[in-house]
Amino acid sequence: MRKTYSARAADLRPKWYVIDAEGQVLGRLASQIATILRGKHKPTFTPHMPCGDYVIVVNADKIAVTRGRLDKKVYFRHTQYPGGVKLQTLRQVLEGPHPERALIHAVRGMVMHNSLGNQLMRRLKVYAGPTHPHQAQKPVPWRGPQALLDEYLSEQSSASGEK
Repeated sequence: MRKTYSARAADLRPKWYVIDAEGQVLGRLASQIATILRGKHKPTFTPHMPCGDYVIVVNADKIAVTRGRLDKKVYFRHTQYPGGVKLQTLRQVLEGPHPERALIHAVRGMVMHNSLGNQLMRRLKVYAGPTHPHQAQKPVPWRGPQALLDEYLSEQSSASGEK
């Protein structure tokens, strides 16, 4: 009888990935980041644990959007006071003091809205410029899920060959 694999906390070894957002489309990049944070690109994915990786995004102020969404996409918030509706277009957010908030908002909408989602969002580091303070973690550039699967399979074959 086969049993369903469930990773333990000791089995999880998160990596750090850096993604350059310059010229990439906002929604498509956000869905890739949400997948990395969740850990669905790994064969050791476990739904109830934060088994994903850390993601560093640089050049978030140079992100691209499609079909004129710079002026059409509106971010809505309310101050909880009467008449306290605050509206901001995507253009205003990207030209404002914190352009990285547009990407954070997009990724937040794609992860779970519970405590596990909060844990995953703490693993996301977004910077407007080309530099970041996480060199000590030795981040590697994100090459896509297929490259990771090939790397994982080669590690497994070399580990089984040593035994």
